[in-house]
Order: sequence, then structure tokens, then C-alpha cells
Amino acid sequence: MAYSTISKPNLYFNTKLYTGNGSTQSITGVGFQPDFTWIKNRNTNHDHILTDAVRGVTKDIRSNNTDTEATDSNGLTTFGTDGFTVGTKANINNNGNNIVSWNWKANGAGSSNTDGTINTTATSANTTAGFSISTYTGTGSAATVGHGLGVLPSMIIIKSRSKSGQNWITWHKAFTGNNEYVELNTTDAKDTYDMIDNTSNTTSVFAISGDGNVNESGATYVAYCFAEKTGYSKFGSYVGNGNADGTFVYTGFKPAFVMLKETSNADNWLIMDNKRLGYNPRNELLFPNLLKPILGAQQYAT
Repeated sequence: MAYSTISKPNLYFNTKLYTGNGSTQSITGVGFQPDFTWIKNRNTNHDHILTDAVRGVTKDIRSNNTDTEATDSNGLTTFGTDGFTVGTKANINNNGNNIVSWNWKANGAGSSNTDGTINTTATSANTTAGFSISTYTGTGSAATVGHGLGVLPSMIIIKSRSKSGQNWITWHKAFTGNNEYVELNTTDAKDTYDMIDNTSNTTSVFAISGDGNVNESGATYVAYCFAEKTGYSKFGSYVGNGNADGTFVYTGFKPAFVMLKETSNADNWLIMDNKRLGYNPRNELLFPNLLKPILGAQQYAT
């Protein structure tokens, strides 16, 4: 295992499974007070629900579509010291359904970051774990936004909160060309367009164009930024070999959460974790861009 300064990684990220009860329910056992919780109903074709402490409880966005941020008093209503509380919303608490939540720790509701040419409404940064959440209002022209990580980001995900039809623009350190990106809500292969100017990213800011997906004048946005931390998180790429046993990808530690996307062709995203059904071919597969959960070998038959 690679050396890590993080002795207890489950204090910064944890997957928590629970069963919906159709009523208000307190979910405990996360191990910390989460600042970003991504929830998916594992039994039904319900939207992914993403809520964070910067935008505020009851406010959700959905990785599988381009909808604007919604406010739902029956959604995630509280971040607690050991988890969160959910209301009656079927996506996250349908009676009898199996539900997964992925939880990250940032730094509470945060405060304005003034490092960039756009001052963030708030930035919540956990420099130990390499994760931050920033909200900002677009200007319509090239700008920089403070991420608070103190190191170069390895992955950036940006979503418009106020304008419908805008994609989840995702940049990754494996993209070697300038302005390359993928969309978290689609199957599209990697593309190039002037949105995230990765050559201008620094240890304090990320750089964006005036494109409506990331910086339309007057529109509001949220950005989730991740930095690689030895022994805790790894951001990389690999070339598939087409073999039944697949390609071995070295991370230096046993991952608790894996998210993949084929970038050379159109294909679904994929999320696996260490709490749901085990190893191939029994992995329960969930897709950030899809409603439907799929069990193992079914993925190629649907």
C-alpha cells in the first residue's frame, strides 16, 4: 500500500447503504458529518439525487439529466454528525427499496473564496482529503474560480444550477489536450471545446470560458473539485485489453469507490463501491448518466 497521511480514510469518504421506509428517516453510520451526499435508489428507475452543504439541504441536482437545481422539502433535510436525514422523496426513501449513498467530507457550508476573478459565493474545502465544493455566479467571459485545494485539481465537475439544458462538464487530469472534457450526464466520448482551460488551472484556481455550461452571465453554478492524495484517492486512465479478466489498474490501495468512463467511444459511466454486491460477475452496476441499475452480466443484454 502506498504511504498516506490519511490514517482513517473512512472519516473523509464512506458508502452507506440503507432501506427506504417511505417516511422521515435518520441515516446514521456514515462515520462523520457529510458535506456532499450522492444518493441512488438501487431498485427503481429514479433520478440520482446530489445534495451538498454549500448549496444547502433540500436542494438537489441530478447527475443523469440537465435539469436545474430543485428544492424539495421531502428530500435530504439535514446533515447530522454521523449521517443525514431524508424525507418521503421516493428517489431516496421509497418504502422497502435498497438505497446507496456516497458521502464526502469537505468543510461545512464554507465561505467566499476570492482567489479567482470570480469570487465564489462559498467554497468548502478539505485540503487533507483533496475535495472542495464551490458555488459561483457566471460572468459570461473567461474567468478563474478559487477551488481552495492548495494543489492542482485532478478532476473538476461543473453543473449549472439555474439554467436548464446545461450539461455536467467534467475535466480529468488524464486529458492531455487543452479544453478536453466529458459529460457526466451523457454517454458521449471525450470532446474538445472551450469550457475548462486546464492549462490555466493552478493550485488556487480553475479556469473557465464564458460558455453557458460553465459561466453564463448571471447563471449560478456548483463545482466539485478533487485532488489526488497518495494512498487515499487516485485519478488516472488505462487502455482496455478486451480480455475476460480485464486490465489490472494499480491504485496503491484497495478502492472503496470507483467511477469509470470510456473516453474514446460513446458508453455509459459506471460506479462501483465496496458495500454493494461483490466481485464480477455479481457486481451491481450503477451509472451516473442512467436511471436504471443493472446487475453484473445484464449490462450487455439491456
